[in-house]
Amino acid sequence: MNKLRVIGLLLFLLIPRSYGQELTRVLFILDASNSMNAKWGDQTRIESAKELLAKAVDSLRGSANLEIALRVYGHQSPITATYQDCNDTKLEVPFGPDNYDRIKARIRSIAAKGTTPIARSLEAAADDFPDMESRNIIILITDGLEACDNDPCVIAKKLHDKGVKVTPFVIGLGLDLSYLEQFKCIGSYMEAETKEAFRFVLSNVISKALINTTVQINLNNINHVATETDVTVLFYEAGTKRLVYSFEHTLNRFGNPDTVVMDPNFKYDMVVNTIPKVEVKNIVLQKNTHNTIKAETPQGFLRFRFSNATKGYSVTTRIMQNGNPNTLNTQQVGGTDKYIVGQYQVEILTLPRIYKTVDITQSSTTTIDIPAPGQLSYAAVKQVAGQLFLVKEDHTLEWVANIDPTSYSGSWQLQPGNYRIVYRVKHLKSTTYTMEKNFKITSNKTTPINL
Repeated sequence: MNKLRVIGLLLFLLIPRSYGQELTRVLFILDASNSMNAKWGDQTRIESAKELLAKAVDSLRGSANLEIALRVYGHQSPITATYQDCNDTKLEVPFGPDNYDRIKARIRSIAAKGTTPIARSLEAAADDFPDMESRNIIILITDGLEACDNDPCVIAKKLHDKGVKVTPFVIGLGLDLSYLEQFKCIGSYMEAETKEAFRFVLSNVISKALINTTVQINLNNINHVATETDVTVLFYEAGTKRLVYSFEHTLNRFGNPDTVVMDPNFKYDMVVNTIPKVEVKNIVLQKNTHNTIKAETPQGFLRFRFSNATKGYSVTTRIMQNGNPNTLNTQQVGGTDKYIVGQYQVEILTLPRIYKTVDITQSSTTTIDIPAPGQLSYAAVKQVAGQLFLVKEDHTLEWVANIDPTSYSGSWQLQPGNYRIVYRVKHLKSTTYTMEKNFKITSNKTTPINL
């Protein structure tokens, strides 16, 4: 799953850290409904959730300006065919200093058996926080949707209207992704389809809760709209070569740049690895808020193909920025690659060479068609010295290649056209022994000649 690889790149170690004196409170709400007993790889969902949540709690031990608490639902009353307890939600461990061992012990003892009262758990959670002066975070871990009569969206709105400042994160374990839309009204959500994915997602959500400095990277098209994506973005400490973050840029399910967590205590130089690369220098992040970094990266596509090939051929092309002779990229005929909008020089490494100027435009594919080559195969009784020429339309000769004077045979893959070999048997020391051979190359065919 591509998103999960991207999430893995966002992570950094959850070591104790402090970026200010503001207190952060994180309330974990764990789904212990009966559906959490479903198999998930080699464990059940509840076993995986308990194991990784306990490890996450351990990783937070000693973090400055942090308090955590645990609420669980669905763990007190078994669900039956005729009954479900929609009040089955309980604050198991309240907020307090150094309560990590209590939370871990309670996590270990939980058994999943009841229903899924998400709305009532969220409503009750508002009273779990001692005050609204701290940064209050809810991390809800669930594998299902609301099973009782209340609407989580209504509850979320009520909390907001009452001025209850809570930032919820929802993690769906193995949940049908189509249902995730229903969590949008509650807060940020992420899906975890495997245990490994859940580990990454949980760590990322906790990182966001601890640091609270988030970043979205807008890769703008020609109209300054952030639609470009699927490119590696590197962040170096400004003015150095010390790489701090590597992200494979992603648009989320709503088509917006995904949000990442970054340390605000550095200045950064950003390198967007488009072709050619785009750089933004001396980026300063504002702490404890959402930042947007913009880069102008309008891109289109360049495609090379054979117009009439009846079999596969291997031909490389060389792409250069207009006015710069250095190789920007190499690309095989038959392939497509993406480039920043602009004009480029192209050298197609056929024999003879083909040179073109191309314009790349926003989101469009520029196609260069190349005639399929033919094959020249030559043989000689004695070693010869000579050269191969293309006979141009004005009857002038354009050099193409040299004959290997140490060999008795050889072959070239040539573009269609009229050619001439000018040669002499090598051991003959008089220019008058010069000879010529004219021949024609046709696409997809082999032309044999004897010298």
